[in-house]
Amino acid sequence: MQTADAKRQKRKDARTEPEKDLQALGDGSALPSIVVPPPGPQSRQLTERLSRVEPPTSSIIPRGQTPVFWERSRGANIVDADGNVYIDLTAGFCVATAGHSNPRIVQAIAQQAETLMHSQGGINPNRQRVELAEKLSERAPGQLSVSHIANTGSEAVETALKTARIYTGRHTVIAFQGGFHGKTTGALSVSSQNYYRRPFLNMLPDTVHVPYAYPYRCPTHSDDGCFFCDGGYLEHILTMPDSGVADVAAVILEPIQGHGGWIVPPKRFVQTVRRLCDEHGILLIADEIITGFGRTGHWFGMDYYDVAPDIMVVGKGLASGFPISATITSEEIANAWEPMMHTSTFLGNPVGCAAALASLAEIEEKGLVRRGAELGAYFKSRLEELQQEHHLIGEVRGVGMMVGLEFVKDRTTREPATEEGARVVDAALQRGVIATNYGGSYHNVLKMSPPLVISQEQLDRVIEVLNESLYAVEATL
Repeated sequence: MQTADAKRQKRKDARTEPEKDLQALGDGSALPSIVVPPPGPQSRQLTERLSRVEPPTSSIIPRGQTPVFWERSRGANIVDADGNVYIDLTAGFCVATAGHSNPRIVQAIAQQAETLMHSQGGINPNRQRVELAEKLSERAPGQLSVSHIANTGSEAVETALKTARIYTGRHTVIAFQGGFHGKTTGALSVSSQNYYRRPFLNMLPDTVHVPYAYPYRCPTHSDDGCFFCDGGYLEHILTMPDSGVADVAAVILEPIQGHGGWIVPPKRFVQTVRRLCDEHGILLIADEIITGFGRTGHWFGMDYYDVAPDIMVVGKGLASGFPISATITSEEIANAWEPMMHTSTFLGNPVGCAAALASLAEIEEKGLVRRGAELGAYFKSRLEELQQEHHLIGEVRGVGMMVGLEFVKDRTTREPATEEGARVVDAALQRGVIATNYGGSYHNVLKMSPPLVISQEQLDRVIEVLNESLYAVEATL
């Protein structure tokens, strides 16, 4: 067995190995440059090292997969540990809204860390926390004006669920099949994925999951009207005396389902949910952790439906890379809390708040919300052109810079093409496009969410790569 000194020396030796001469990225608008087939030797070596010191739950490594290790980033580009340059279609899972390693945000983090890195959450607030809460109040829809600032999306969801229960005095929460809201206990209770839920079912509080509007796979969908996609099922369980659903505090909704597969419901579905909540004294929680801050071509995903929620949770793109989240609600609802009932050590962390303020300034000053709408429409139209050439593409869907491809083996039966889609993703990676956010409820959706600063030239190259990758996979079928 190695001694602690021997292990430290081994790590030191590894750090002093010659570094790869990474390509300068400039403003992050570079096209792909693959110097070694990914995942390369450095990624493989790092995979082996990480597998020895992390539990199985922390990565894809225990599945027998070798991840690509990221080394540098800028704008819409990633450089891996082997010096390959990629265009990123994930934004680090909808995080890098204003671009990876945005210089303005990097500078704000550095300056804030040098001045004040931490202040005690509940007892000693800081100026940046005030300014961020004011900015969120200015931007949030409807009556939303009070923010509880935390660190992760799951924390924000937990706060929203507790707020709804303490305000209404009720306990049941209605969530949607295919929905995902986090993996901490409360957030997991409203997430629907059985893979994550099964071991903890006895711990999860009262939640009822009802069908979400998934037009492409809805058994009764019609443009003229649909029981599920019009919100009829939700209305049924709320109005039937013996539905078994009672004491409802909140309905939690993703404006566009993320984990479920970039599913865009009809506008009438979200508007019906709002109406039913109003009629039954139920709070509507909008989970905007993925869809917020320009991702959909609107400041918030609910704006697309002209609906304001009672509580909104945000995260991911709020600071374009630094961990921070918020639960935003009205003053009336927020006042249901007693002082110091729900605090945390890192509540309103000054570095996170500074990063978020810089990110919001970038989004505003560079017009990234409108850019997301315009480039998103262009991107979707180019993908619809691809659909005409490739039988694997069953549907192109999305709003703004949140666009998905659902792969099928047959367009008539709509049988999911799970393995084939995964091969398309890998083929794109070999050509320098990171499109690894692949999944959905049927494990066959390529979920694309590039940074809003991506250039049209980069998007055109992405289309070329996807076209080549699809042809390569389809030629083997």
